[in-house]
Amino acid sequence: MQNREFNPSSAIPLERSHMGFGFDNASKTGGAGAGEPGQPVIRAFVVHLDRARDRMPQVERLMAQLPVPCEIVEAVDGRRLTKAEIDRVYRRRLHKPTYPFELSTGEIACFLSHRKAWATIVEQDIDAGLIFEDDVEVDDLFPAAFAAAKACLTAGAFIRFPFRMGKEQGRSVLTQGRTTVIRPVRIGLGMVAQLVTREAAVRLLEATEAFDRPVDTFVQMSWLTRVSPLAVLPGGVHEISSQLGGSTIKSSRTLMERLSREVLRPLYRARIALRSRRSI
Repeated sequence: MQNREFNPSSAIPLERSHMGFGFDNASKTGGAGAGEPGQPVIRAFVVHLDRARDRMPQVERLMAQLPVPCEIVEAVDGRRLTKAEIDRVYRRRLHKPTYPFELSTGEIACFLSHRKAWATIVEQDIDAGLIFEDDVEVDDLFPAAFAAAKACLTAGAFIRFPFRMGKEQGRSVLTQGRTTVIRPVRIGLGMVAQLVTREAAVRLLEATEAFDRPVDTFVQMSWLTRVSPLAVLPGGVHEISSQLGGSTIKSSRTLMERLSREVLRPLYRARIALRSRRSI
């Protein structure tokens, strides 16, 4: 793949995008991703940083395991972002509750990468996209998790596959065997795997033309995004960045920065939890 410069303005939904959600376009898209008549057209997208070439075997293995046609979405490289590009999208302290930390370029690039994946769903005019980060593996529980997620596809649906069990609680909206889909009281962190409808992608793109916090933390704010994520338990996915040489977005911090985060992070999360309960 070419390592192209990312233009933040390119991740804006097209005017031609459909806001409805009737599974009637399976026949018009044709080819890869088109299912039976009346079934949703779903494609998978693996967000992968081009220079992380040592991850390609894992990416290829993941793509082969996914239940729908899959392609790579080239991740935005934080090392290549210019100050002007960052200034166009990043606004410190933009929303309440205030996010207490400044974003690293890696976190900004990660957010832009997910916007790029959402924009791809809209541009391809499909019903939903199954978005994976490239440091994820699936296990034997994933087929059941995916089937349950598909059963919950409605207009505006955004369905997470958590990789940490026991972090989310909420009302069950579907149970299939040992798999449960819940509406979390507080949406969990992490963006390792999600099933995102076209309508949800449009709403997220509109809400995140400018942002002030990491993408997973922004998605927690359903009162801003107009997207209310569900979660599949168990998700059937595992985050394995430690086996692949570590995260590609984390940056080193001083001792004082680490101590500050230990104090401010739980305070921020408590504010998010309070605001989330008010939004239910």
